[in-house]
Amino acid sequence: MDLMAIINLNEMDDLVSELTHNRPLGAIPFAGRYRLIDFALSNIVNSGVGNVGVLLGHKYRSVVDHLRSGKEWDLARKREGLALLPPAYATYPRYMAYRGDVENFHANLEYLRFSRQKYVVIAGSEAVCNIDFRPVLEYHQSCHADVTVVYSKRNCKDHDCNGALMLEMDHCGRIWDMHVSGGAASEDRMALGMFLLERELLIELIEATSSRGGYDFVKHCLISNLNELDMFGWMYDGYVARVNSVSTYFQHSMELLKPPIWQDLFGRCGNIYTKVKDEPPAQYTEAAQVTNSMVANGCYIDGVVENSILFRGVSVAKGAVVRNSIVMQKGVIGENSRLDYVVCDKNVNVSAGKTLKGEENHPVVIRKGRKV
Repeated sequence: MDLMAIINLNEMDDLVSELTHNRPLGAIPFAGRYRLIDFALSNIVNSGVGNVGVLLGHKYRSVVDHLRSGKEWDLARKREGLALLPPAYATYPRYMAYRGDVENFHANLEYLRFSRQKYVVIAGSEAVCNIDFRPVLEYHQSCHADVTVVYSKRNCKDHDCNGALMLEMDHCGRIWDMHVSGGAASEDRMALGMFLLERELLIELIEATSSRGGYDFVKHCLISNLNELDMFGWMYDGYVARVNSVSTYFQHSMELLKPPIWQDLFGRCGNIYTKVKDEPPAQYTEAAQVTNSMVANGCYIDGVVENSILFRGVSVAKGAVVRNSIVMQKGVIGENSRLDYVVCDKNVNVSAGKTLKGEENHPVVIRKGRKV
């Protein structure tokens, strides 16, 4: 397939800061055993792409640890495969400030120049979905487009649209305007942060934008060239979860407890792969009560779990009640504790007898490694 891919992890995470204190957006755990980046990377591999570059941003250690050689995604190859592209600021003098993702693209232009594929798809980790990029490439070629933007039809009142790039298109699918969501009634086409274009054109845009002092790919490479380039939109009609805040993270996580949504996300176009960890099956004692919940391997349940998601290695002690909550890897919920609308990051220890309660739109978040 004449297509390569770049996963751009330079994404805004200000509204998810409770979960991105020591990791980028793409490394946030999701759906019991995955990270957000797993969905973008699996989509790319399932589309037949074998040359994938991951454009790293700040706090990238967790991403490197998670991806390793790319073996789980069949990208540990002698030629091409997975390439971890360092951020530009890693080579900057100390007095120079990093401004945006164009600088990271520019610092890794050699990777683009030495790649063999004609086309490149750029994707982020913010939009979680199960998409095949082959129809996108076919549409791009049939329209003779310079850039094809993947979008989803949304209700403009949807919280997913807050701060999203919205598209205005004519009846032929050509994009005539792009802007950040501001609540107008016509804003119903939300870009998913996925762009397809020729590799040589991408190189030209990065070089030209960088020479003019531009630093933001969407703003300075695409929107600034909207009148010079033929940009078309391709609609994705499957399930999409845009994680742009703690509330949307919690909302979309809870949606996975609905079988139709789970089946669409994990079975629509291919499997979703992640880092393999060899752990035993979950254990349930006679006192355990689990209803409408997702429980990963390695868990030990001796209490009550309702409408919740437990990641690998979570322990729920006797008398503990976990409702409407997310407990990430190796969390410990002590005896007679009660959680309701709570998100516990990795390695959180809730002491015996504690009660933590949030609201559906404002869940309580306990940071990684904390003891409550």
